[in-house]
Order: sequence, then C-alpha cells, then structure tokens
Amino acid sequence: MSFSGFTDTDFDVFAIDGLDERMEALKLQVRPKLEELGKHFAPTLSSLAGEEMHYHVAKHARRTINPPKDTWVAFAPNPRGYKMLPHFQIGLWETHVFIWFAVIYEAPGKTEFGKKLAADIQTIYSQIPEDFYWSGDHMKPEAVQHGELSKEELLKMFTRLQTVKKAEILCGMNISREDAVKLSGDQMLSKIDAVFKEILPLYKMA
Repeated sequence: MSFSGFTDTDFDVFAIDGLDERMEALKLQVRPKLEELGKHFAPTLSSLAGEEMHYHVAKHARRTINPPKDTWVAFAPNPRGYKMLPHFQIGLWETHVFIWFAVIYEAPGKTEFGKKLAADIQTIYSQIPEDFYWSGDHMKPEAVQHGELSKEELLKMFTRLQTVKKAEILCGMNISREDAVKLSGDQMLSKIDAVFKEILPLYKMA
C-alpha cells in the first residue's frame, strides 16, 4: 500500500464552515486516507493483539448541525462497532494527528479496567514513554504529556475511570500538524506502528 502521508489540505478541512461543506471535504480528502490506514493496520493489530481486529472509519452520521472537529479510523475485535470496547484509533484534529489506545465512556468494563490500571500504576508509570500523552476525554483535543504527570496525577485519572460515569482514558501519541506534514507516508506508517507496539500492553490489560 502506498499511503501518501498527511498534508496541510487534510488539516484545512476542519476550517471549512458548514456541516455539509465540511463533510463533503472530509469524504473526498481525508476519508480515503483513513481507509488506507484501516486496511494497512488491521492485519498488524490482529497479529499484535492475537485476535482479529476490524477497522471502522468514522462516518459522523448522527450529526445534524455541528460539523465534526476531528475524524478517525478505529480498530476493535468487533466487526459491528468499537465504542463499547477497548480499541485503537488514528485520526486528525485541525492541530495534530492522534494515535490512541482508548477506553471511552460507552465501555461497560471501565470500572474494572480502572482498578487494573490503578493496581499496576508503578509499571505503567515507568514504562510509558515520556513523550506520550494521556487524555480523559476523546471529544477534546487537549491531552497531557506523560513526562509532565506525577504518579499521583495519573492515579487520579485511573480512579476517575472507576467512579465517574462519563470518564474515559486514552493513551498514545500526538504529532503536531507541523511535524506530521513533514513525514513521508512510510515514515508516518512506521511511527504509528511503533506507537501501537508501545500501547499494546494497555490493550492486553483491558
């Protein structure tokens, strides 16, 4: 597969006003690239996870007014959906590319997973690379760098996952738009591949 990488035009889609206009640009400009990434990484993630992983490109079908501010392809072991399950994501905001392992608010096993994370805080805190990021909300572009978190702050995120209904946990890498557009398709693929290998233990734990 010849993935061509991301360009400024891909990110500029999120500056287009109007739901229909932005959706049209997303479909033409970004979605084909997410499809390519889906086809490329589904077999890789299947072999890493030890179970068949299916990819799901975001359709944003339920939107009626607000145009999407980000878009993504998600990978999960269910061919019908991914939101209820621990999953992987590759996607874009206007400002950056994200590569996540994610357990979001719809996942029924959140409380149990939060307990597992808390119990294994020592290992997780020491093994996640410093330049990786954590997020507690997949709807917001902001995330905090692992190297800037104290163990106590990370534990707070894990505890919140157990106690707050809408809590989420995401871990992975953000690549700024400026850096992303400089990477060739192959460079981006190997970067994503490396990130998935780093966050795989979290997926296995979930």
